Amino acid sequence: MGRFHGTFRKGEGGIATNYISRKQALKKLQLSLKDFRRLCILKGIYPVEPPRKKKANKNNSTNKTYYYTKDIKFLAHEPLIDKFRSFKVFINRLKKAIGKKDQDASDRLRSNQPTFKLDHIVKERYPTFIDAVRDLDDAISMCFLFSTFPKNRAVKSEIIHLCRRLTVEFLHYIMQTKSLRKVFISVKGIYYQAEIMGQLVTWMIPHNLGFSRPTDVDFKIMVTFAQFYSTMLGFVNYKLYHSINLIYPPKLAIENPSGEDMLEGEEDAVEFVAALNLSLKNSVEECSEEDAQLDEFEESEDNDQLKEQKAYQENIKKLQNLFSGCKIFLNREVPRESLVFIIRCFGGEVSFDKTVFVGATFDESDEAITHQIVDRPSLTKQYINRYYVQPQWIFDSVNAKMLLPVELYFPGEILPPHLSPFVEEKEGDYVPPEKKALLDFQKGITTGLRRTEESEDDENDTSDIEETNFKDSTIVENNTEQNDVAADKKKRKTIEDSTEKKRAKMEVKEGEFERDNAAKIAQKEAAEEKRLAIMMMPKKHKHLYDKIIFGQKRKNREALKLKEKREEIEKKQRKKKRKQIVAN
Repeated sequence: MGRFHGTFRKGEGGIATNYISRKQALKKLQLSLKDFRRLCILKGIYPVEPPRKKKANKNNSTNKTYYYTKDIKFLAHEPLIDKFRSFKVFINRLKKAIGKKDQDASDRLRSNQPTFKLDHIVKERYPTFIDAVRDLDDAISMCFLFSTFPKNRAVKSEIIHLCRRLTVEFLHYIMQTKSLRKVFISVKGIYYQAEIMGQLVTWMIPHNLGFSRPTDVDFKIMVTFAQFYSTMLGFVNYKLYHSINLIYPPKLAIENPSGEDMLEGEEDAVEFVAALNLSLKNSVEECSEEDAQLDEFEESEDNDQLKEQKAYQENIKKLQNLFSGCKIFLNREVPRESLVFIIRCFGGEVSFDKTVFVGATFDESDEAITHQIVDRPSLTKQYINRYYVQPQWIFDSVNAKMLLPVELYFPGEILPPHLSPFVEEKEGDYVPPEKKALLDFQKGITTGLRRTEESEDDENDTSDIEETNFKDSTIVENNTEQNDVAADKKKRKTIEDSTEKKRAKMEVKEGEFERDNAAKIAQKEAAEEKRLAIMMMPKKHKHLYDKIIFGQKRKNREALKLKEKREEIEKKQRKKKRKQIVAN
């Protein structure tokens, strides 16, 4: 047999040519490590793990970072490489001019500093608008994070202001379309979820706390991500605004909302837009509801999908008008921006103190106010015709998709647990009693959420226990004398019962036809079929089935552990209450 000459030599094909190390990539692209990282972040190219590292490195076992060879070839044609090189030349010339103390040359170089745009990369990575919306989670979260940063050496003021402007524009779109669906307060920040173009977008806004710069974070890499995401969010905002006939960049419907002469012009307008409490100007006048009504078609009885879709749309419409009819005033101590955003997303009117921020629409003395959000245990001045509630009432009502009882959220009250709307319990999972009570309340059963009724029931239970203990002690004392008489009676009864049973066994009765239970028979047959099917499974499928069963058993064990833990905590709380009652 002749030798086949089409085969590759060792290291000239297969895994060895599909992967390339980072050192080889830097040499091929003629870039520094800093510029190579920036380019990979902007283009969306990340390191990979070869299946056989030794073969990828031509039988060398040293630990290296690898990339796909085709990705590095793709980067070789990127126009940004020339921009990076020209910027490197600019830095060298500027250093020389500063070293020679040539002020004119350094000023001239700074005025001609090379710049680059990322528009073509956004279009390249997201060919359609829906692709960009699907990947919007990280972009919005990163922009919100940078909008809270203070100015420092790594993070310039330009990127901070840009991220702040873009995030405010995005929040205005969510309020205009009322597309917010879920809210959750966590330790890290506040999580939001909105439905945009049929896609669920989730992002996080950090709490307004003092900033302490972490030492283990490379801000240069984060700035590269922020540059790309801010460019992407700018494109998305432009498209979203035009889809609902809003002018972009946003302009207020009222040109002078303060009623005074604007000294700073554009700066004042930006502040009023950032207040999130004033409506934006439309590019085209909105049509009336009569013109906007769509034709309704007769639905067939078999078309369940259309009925479900119609029911879903009706539920969404109710949720969008959750706070309609509510006029809410915010105290100074509550988080203004998040509450204004949420209340306006669900059709409510909201305002705050004029001295806190611009954009207030009514004062605290307005008699039409229905709710006032406070976060203090006691208030010096109160109005009779309004409810005073804590901020959690807004968040919990949104997640429950209905207005919860205000009695649970009065100032100074111990708040109910803030349940996460992102956790959906499946069959076999542990469901907390608070979640069960909320589900019952949504169905119309109101006793589960009432904290006062629960406390009264607990007191009744403790009093009943004390009464039964007292009765038991008295009964034991009175019955000590009658124990002997009762024992004799019991012995006589047992002897009589045993003789009657023997006589009954000796009797002959006519046989009766015993009918088989159809349900039990069907259950036995189903169990037998299942057992046979498991026996006849191939080895591969049997292994997968065992894994599924193991996962279900583990889930049941975890649910049982959580249930037992909850019961132990409740027992301790009951004991505490009993001790307090006895002490009092």
